[in-house]
Amino acid sequence: MKKINRYIGVSLCIFLCACTSAPPEVNVYSYRKESLIKPLLDQFTQDTGIQVNLVTGKADVLFQRLKSEGENTPADLLLTVDAGRLYRAKQAELLQAIDSTVLTETVPVNLRDPDNQWFGLSYRARVIMYNKSKVKPEELADYEDLTDEKWRGRLCVRSSGNIYNQSLLASIIAHLGESGAAAWSEGVVKNFARPPKGNDRSQMSGAAVGECDIAIANTYYLANWLQSDKPQETEMAAQLGVLFPNQNNRGTHINISGAGVTRHAKNPANAIKLLEYLVSDKAQEWYANTNNEYPVKESINVSPTIKSWGYPFKADTLNLNELGTLNATAVKIFDLTGWK
Repeated sequence: MKKINRYIGVSLCIFLCACTSAPPEVNVYSYRKESLIKPLLDQFTQDTGIQVNLVTGKADVLFQRLKSEGENTPADLLLTVDAGRLYRAKQAELLQAIDSTVLTETVPVNLRDPDNQWFGLSYRARVIMYNKSKVKPEELADYEDLTDEKWRGRLCVRSSGNIYNQSLLASIIAHLGESGAAAWSEGVVKNFARPPKGNDRSQMSGAAVGECDIAIANTYYLANWLQSDKPQETEMAAQLGVLFPNQNNRGTHINISGAGVTRHAKNPANAIKLLEYLVSDKAQEWYANTNNEYPVKESINVSPTIKSWGYPFKADTLNLNELGTLNATAVKIFDLTGWK
């Protein structure tokens, strides 16, 4: 009788443990704003049953958190923007190699790490925006044209401390060499309409209200303005035209939003499932039509707003890993040429 009771007790314990075990989960550290990623994560949970626990914050803060947490970190996936940041995460040994046929077959080679430690999920173009009442699009063709004397005092651009500008200059170094990139940076500095300040939207605002005539900014900011419910934003957006530089040669500089599985992930399989979900047709359509970003899958249609500017456009096919390897050189050139 005692043996039977013992058997029943053990069986009951196993049953209760199975019934009360925690549901599958994945923990995400994200630099992206919650509004730009949470709807996708919620849909992933609905489709797979895997709970997503989201922590958002500044990229540098999340990096430092991962470093300090070490093996005890709860994070399974690091999601951020700009290949330069993902390169830094890899160099800091915060990521691990990902074994996924879905990802390697879906994400183009130039939009992922050579060692498969991070993958691009969407991309954006860093373009020239111009005040349509003051500039004719045929006056510009390439990034190199921004150094022309006719643009003296007419250009708005954010500071050299911004990773987007560092990556743009890194791409120019890759194509023109250090001396060519330095000459470009020096020429651009001479054409500043004002000392660099603010974010991309500040540069767009400057061009729209006449503080300058041209600006450098990422495409999705303007698309979001055009679809905004704030009259001030739609009015400013209407003043601006979009030019994709270097269409007759190397193509327009692009960068990504992307992610990697953390080095000490406790739920790596679920993290990979989430990454694979983010390159599915459903998720790529959301990136393209809700966030106004470009999908990494060419078969996905982009939003009517960004399609109206011309799509597909010729994008630079430089492997974005180069944006990370050349970042330090870009920062040095900015300092030497006085780009604050």
